[in-house]
Amino acid sequence: MKSMLKTLALFALAAAGPDLTQAQISNFQHIVIIDQENRTPDNLFQGLCGTNRTLCPTPYDLQDYGTDNKGHMIPLTQVPLGSLYDPDHSHQGFVQMCDLDTTTNQCKVDGLSSTNCSTGRCSFDYVNPVDVAPYVTLAQQYGWANFMFQTNQGPSPAAHQFIFGGTSAPSADDDSAAIFVAEWRSAQGCLAPLNAIYKLVSPKSAPNEYNLVNNPLGTVCFTHDTMATLLDSHIPQLSWKYYTPGASSIWTAPNWIREICQPNSNYTLCAGPEWRSDVDLKPVDVLTDIGACNLRSVVWVIPTGQNSDHPGNGHTGGPSWVSSIVNKIGKSPCTDTVNGQKVTYWQDTAILITWDDWGGWYDHEPPTLLSVPGQGQGDYQYGFRVPLVVVSAYTALGYVNNDRQDFGSILRFIENNFGMAEGALNFADQRAATDLTGFFNFSQSPRTFTPIRAPLGEEFFLNDKRPMEPPDTD
Repeated sequence: MKSMLKTLALFALAAAGPDLTQAQISNFQHIVIIDQENRTPDNLFQGLCGTNRTLCPTPYDLQDYGTDNKGHMIPLTQVPLGSLYDPDHSHQGFVQMCDLDTTTNQCKVDGLSSTNCSTGRCSFDYVNPVDVAPYVTLAQQYGWANFMFQTNQGPSPAAHQFIFGGTSAPSADDDSAAIFVAEWRSAQGCLAPLNAIYKLVSPKSAPNEYNLVNNPLGTVCFTHDTMATLLDSHIPQLSWKYYTPGASSIWTAPNWIREICQPNSNYTLCAGPEWRSDVDLKPVDVLTDIGACNLRSVVWVIPTGQNSDHPGNGHTGGPSWVSSIVNKIGKSPCTDTVNGQKVTYWQDTAILITWDDWGGWYDHEPPTLLSVPGQGQGDYQYGFRVPLVVVSAYTALGYVNNDRQDFGSILRFIENNFGMAEGALNFADQRAATDLTGFFNFSQSPRTFTPIRAPLGEEFFLNDKRPMEPPDTD
């Protein structure tokens, strides 16, 4: 009787669709990197602490107070996700907040002023957990990183270069010499106008910056390998796509790279075949491509300003935007053939949700600097913590990872997943010590997907006719 019941149960599973109990894989066919904007764990994820903060700081390393530049303990103030204050998150903003102890080579994280907190212009804030409930749910249901740091010490353009290519240096030789683009005036990469200024940081200048001037045109159109290079040269070739709301957006990492952009003669248009095929200037197309069973091997998803989580603009679409992508993958009927069996997108896709920089918000965890001042990479690496949520069918419920990660860890994960040598770019991927593999257990049966509840769904974004705002201007 028991044997018959077991047989009937297996027939029932087969009739219901793909056999989730048998669809085992050894690596993912797709990696989706969703890159949001300007937040820290202490600022965005206080909702993980639970009732009476019983879950903080263990297992979630979150703190609801900070220390200001006068040594005072400052409780974090609750604000809405759409708050209008946009703190300083320049490279000099990092230097100030860090307040480096040159004896220990560690940030004291006590450089911020609390003088204007009573007026609402203060970095000692946290977002109302109700406003970001989908994010909290994703972290609770899947994987959370306690120690994810942005690689660079500054704002968005350089951060996106690290996430896409492992460096913001103009060349591989510059990366080796720890010379990085930190900031900019008109950061449009190969499409930057004549005399646009990029700010560089090097061991000789740090913590100060110096100018790289776009004269002649194309001076800031850089040449070095990126993750796209590794995917293109992989045997068999692996596909990629970069969804972004504008050819010259400061978030559009491929427009810095000459081999991808292949600018026209007056540097006003990217004309390369890879740019045309692999850079998509409508972020919502990621939903369309998933629906059409056309998800590439690796994709980077950059939101419009309305959905970016960037403070200062009043927008609140980010949690719903991210949830719509996760739900689209989780519920997709699309399949791949892996080891002779059909597996769904949910069963063979890893979703990495992170934020490109700390946005100037307080966070209590000091980054580990890679070297002492004036002696290498530590003059620009690492920056402050940013959130990282990892979603897959092989991530345990409520998993918390305590490895120290950075954007280089994401690149190492891509390399590891597709059988490349970890550190193959020889940039941030080589300097990182971790690769995110702790978030996944392929020996367990794939989990059944449960949709993430959010205020707005897929149809809203597919039918949103508002002009796309840039995700960031800093």
